[in-house]
Amino acid sequence: MSERPPVAILHALDRMNLSGATGGERLTGGVSSDIWRIDLPSGPICVKRALEKLNVAADWHAPVERNVYEARWMRHAAGFAPRLLGQDAASGTLAMEFLSPEDHPLWKNQLRDGITDVGFAAGVAEALASIHALSASDPTVAAEFPTDTIFYDIRLEPYLVATARAHPDLADRLNALVVATQANKKALVHGDVSPKNILYGPKGPVFLDAECAWWGDPAFDLAFCLNHLLLKCLWTPRARDGFLACFDALAAGYLEGVNWEPPLMLEQRAAALLPGLFLARIDGKSPVEYITDERSKDRVRRVARELLADPPERLSAIRDSWKKETDA
Repeated sequence: MSERPPVAILHALDRMNLSGATGGERLTGGVSSDIWRIDLPSGPICVKRALEKLNVAADWHAPVERNVYEARWMRHAAGFAPRLLGQDAASGTLAMEFLSPEDHPLWKNQLRDGITDVGFAAGVAEALASIHALSASDPTVAAEFPTDTIFYDIRLEPYLVATARAHPDLADRLNALVVATQANKKALVHGDVSPKNILYGPKGPVFLDAECAWWGDPAFDLAFCLNHLLLKCLWTPRARDGFLACFDALAAGYLEGVNWEPPLMLEQRAAALLPGLFLARIDGKSPVEYITDERSKDRVRRVARELLADPPERLSAIRDSWKKETDA
């Protein structure tokens, strides 16, 4: 059923010279933006308007100007993101091509159903490393993303700092990860490389929702995505071995594409960061919605706390620890 889009979005479309909306549909899944399919005479498009108050249980606010940086990230990631059609900075709204879910299902939904395509995981790795490498080769990109404060507010604070408050005995370690992540500015970071933000496209992965775009440490993107493959083992246990195979393919494929620094150095930062993000999806401001029982939460806590106390240097050590836990 067609709905009338909000007046603010219609006005933003007018300013982008995308007038003539005949209706639309509010799309689900986003917590940080109002997202719509808008029907224009030329066909459907997708429109995002950033929210100042995120739709989560915690009191979590973020500046709407992040929408501007998302549009900039999309331009730099052309070929790996939907085509950008317009940007209205005044309202924090952008318009992009609409990619039908029939042709571009969410990778998250594929994983939920136990579909573990190792080749696609390797494709995600290759695309992500390409985006990082292209930006790392052009340091002038850094000036387009003065987003240190935004990244802290919507990534480092709600994930690592908030988790440190929930686990005060680990606060020094978690806060040290914040400092280390802030210190390694090397490439253009997406900031939310999650299966919910990756479309399983016919020509390969398509990345969505770069609201956290930041010139910073690319190890964050790698760790953030690998984290989800570990957590999915509790969502669809029968596919655990497939998720771990995807973890291996994504880690290996990404590190093969690292050409802006020694790959081992980046891997060490990602391996240090991953246990903190793992724990954050249970006890931070944005817990995953599909891990609800205390036994499962405690399994994550147990492994994450052990790895934070004795930080690994290789991603395979994290995979092995989680495999051992989920073998039990």
